[in-house]
Amino acid sequence: MARWRALIVLGAAQFLMVLDTSVMNVSISQLVEDFDTEVTAIQAVITLYALMMAAFMAVGAKLGDILGRRRLFLIGLLVYGVGSGLTALAPTVGVLAVGWSVIEGLGAAMVLPAMAALVAETYRGPDRAVAYGVIGGLAGAGIAVGPLLGGWVTTYLTWRLVFAGEVVVVVAMLVCHRVITEVPRTGPRPRMDGVGAALSAAGLGLGVLGVLQSGSWGWVQPRNPPFTVLGFAPTLFFVAGSALVLYAFVAWERRRAARNADPLVHLTLLERPALRAGLLTMLSQNLILLGLFFAVPLYLQVVQGFDAFETGLRLLPVSVTMLLASLGASRFARKVAPRTLVRVSLLTLAAAVVWLLATIDPKIDDSQFAGAMALLGLGMGLLVSQLGNVVQSGALEEERSEAGGLQYTAQNLGSALGTALIGSLLIGALAQSFTTHVEDDPRLSAEAREQTGIALEAGVSFVSTDQVRAGAERVGLPPAEVDAVTEDYAAAQLKGLKAAVLATGGITLATFLVTARLPGRAEAGHGAQS
Repeated sequence: MARWRALIVLGAAQFLMVLDTSVMNVSISQLVEDFDTEVTAIQAVITLYALMMAAFMAVGAKLGDILGRRRLFLIGLLVYGVGSGLTALAPTVGVLAVGWSVIEGLGAAMVLPAMAALVAETYRGPDRAVAYGVIGGLAGAGIAVGPLLGGWVTTYLTWRLVFAGEVVVVVAMLVCHRVITEVPRTGPRPRMDGVGAALSAAGLGLGVLGVLQSGSWGWVQPRNPPFTVLGFAPTLFFVAGSALVLYAFVAWERRRAARNADPLVHLTLLERPALRAGLLTMLSQNLILLGLFFAVPLYLQVVQGFDAFETGLRLLPVSVTMLLASLGASRFARKVAPRTLVRVSLLTLAAAVVWLLATIDPKIDDSQFAGAMALLGLGMGLLVSQLGNVVQSGALEEERSEAGGLQYTAQNLGSALGTALIGSLLIGALAQSFTTHVEDDPRLSAEAREQTGIALEAGVSFVSTDQVRAGAERVGLPPAEVDAVTEDYAAAQLKGLKAAVLATGGITLATFLVTARLPGRAEAGHGAQS
């Protein structure tokens, strides 16, 4: 039992940081109310958190090599605890973004790659597969507990208590730091690649910002951007700028490697087919999960009118089956190839998305919705149980931190893109559908269409039908037309949600393209690189 003590502390960090995001997702409506803001503002806060981790995860991995993985793990926990304390006290959405998105995000960028490397360093062979299964299970547990705990605390107390509790947990983990050991490093310590760090952060940031704002800016035709470029929306220019900066990053890293200088990332790692396929699948996994965990709570809270606790209860099936599947799948790892398990999980996810699409109606069918959520959790749990081990098994001992950095960069880039892309698709489809409904509705007068058009030009947000009704009454529309506008918006809400969920289904199917490079034998690669 003593050999698993370190895993308890290391896994607790994984649990805590997954719990954080799931609590925030289930509390969206309450955060909007508490800070007197809009859904898009909270979407931006959630996206920024994942983006900070994605942008600085490789930096955190390199710092682990420079300072020591154990030391950086503890420093990251301290930073994370400070961010949690500030989040608990945040008086404005700006302070919330600083405490949660920036400070906690930077803390997580230090903790997670160090954790992945320490797990791989501490456990070998079959134990490593078990350890990563436990880590995946604790991620599932965080998702399981987050919606329910966050929903209950948000509804009956305040969401701030969750973050105050995180400070207590961080302190307890720091007290138990002696159970974590590290093999002393030999040879010279690497140096930080400052230029590479700046280029990678800027490149990822530009791309995610463009995707995040695409719903309100438009992709080509400007909808409501702060500025235009040659008459076009700036979205694609941000994405193109991201591609150029990342190209410069790749060129810089190759140049440093050719000069035997320490690059931020050894790009030769990405030339290993299994490791590359594992990273791409991780990115897709988090894009799908976080995209759905942004859209589905909006459906439950804004369309169905459930509070945070009721939302958490309806998300419980996905959490429970994800936890059970991720813990149980480690038993199959010795007999079933990762490629097979990943493909089965993707098929399960695709079936869950189809089922979920059928449940998005004006009045929810709780049993059908619970079934779709349970199937979703089963597929996601099988997926998360495999990929950490695939990535780390494709790395040598001295590459553990760097592989961990790439692993969590892929995960959090997927999370950032999931919230940004699926959220922007939802808002864009909502705006398009609402516009079409209003233009085609014979119950509306020309004046009503004009008033609605003015409102749409100012930007559409995902709000309740009661708020739409109040807005229509405020501009003086007659009762019959108020009803018509409200019904049109309600129909557009459902179409927007279905478009967002359907997009996750498309991403799920597209992920099959990269699975051919995953290990085709059970426990592939463990012997040589354990």
